[in-house]
Amino acid sequence: MGYGSYTSADWSRLRDSAGISEKSTASQIFRKVEMEEKFNPLFVNAREAMDSEDHPNSTPIIIGLDVTGSMGYLSEEIAKNSLHETMMKLYSTKPVDDPQLLFAAVGDVSDRAPLQVTQFESDIRIAEQLLELWLEGRGGDSPEDFELLWYFAARHTKIDSFEKRGKKGFLFTIGDADCHPEVRGTDIAGIFGDDPERFSSKKLAEIAGEKYEIFHINLSDSYNKPVHFSEAIPGRIITLSKQNVSSIPEVIITVMQMVNGMGLEEAVNQWSGMKQPIVRRAVEDLVFKTKKKGFFF
Repeated sequence: MGYGSYTSADWSRLRDSAGISEKSTASQIFRKVEMEEKFNPLFVNAREAMDSEDHPNSTPIIIGLDVTGSMGYLSEEIAKNSLHETMMKLYSTKPVDDPQLLFAAVGDVSDRAPLQVTQFESDIRIAEQLLELWLEGRGGDSPEDFELLWYFAARHTKIDSFEKRGKKGFLFTIGDADCHPEVRGTDIAGIFGDDPERFSSKKLAEIAGEKYEIFHINLSDSYNKPVHFSEAIPGRIITLSKQNVSSIPEVIITVMQMVNGMGLEEAVNQWSGMKQPIVRRAVEDLVFKTKKKGFFF
């Protein structure tokens, strides 16, 4: 998947047809009352981010949203503003070649829909599919199963960027809860239909990290890092205040640029004066690995 290109005109038409306004609530935007089979990982062998004539150097980007009970505001912000802003900034700033986005709705293994996954797309179809996800809305501030998305990325995605060019994609999870320390084999079998195998979250992050640069955006007014995330992806946790959730596009773009070698000052200073301190605080403690010299800075 991943043909075509994203435009403001397409987004305006979709907003109008879906009746989305700044006053729309999450329940008014996301109207599904159950998971669509096409987004159920049990029926997905692999999501593909493939090179094409339109996008000869595809870069897969996975964004996983916490859709449990406390996170309606996140889905609302993404649907009304941040998806569009992210797509436009991806094309205007070009932090990566030929972006192809996949959205995932992340819940808990006890939910009816623990994980939902769209296709990888480069045009308005990513927004169309986002609006078709089901906001189950269970759970709360306890650990959620973000690690399920790491498993899916490792075992159920096929990406030309890595397989052809040895270049990693990007995987961001966003939420206000920690991940679980492990995944049971029965959950792997039930959710994905795979052979039951037990994994620690750290191990899943290592496996998925072979193909993806993994980060977590922790929406919190506290600067304390989630314990299990800290163990699984040390140096890759982005802390963003809940009141600054609208800065997610700038944070994601900045992280991609810094992974690809841009310095902190240059990456932060490209944004407006109001955004700069927010982005700086979010990314200044991240750890990146330089390919050229082979050390962390």
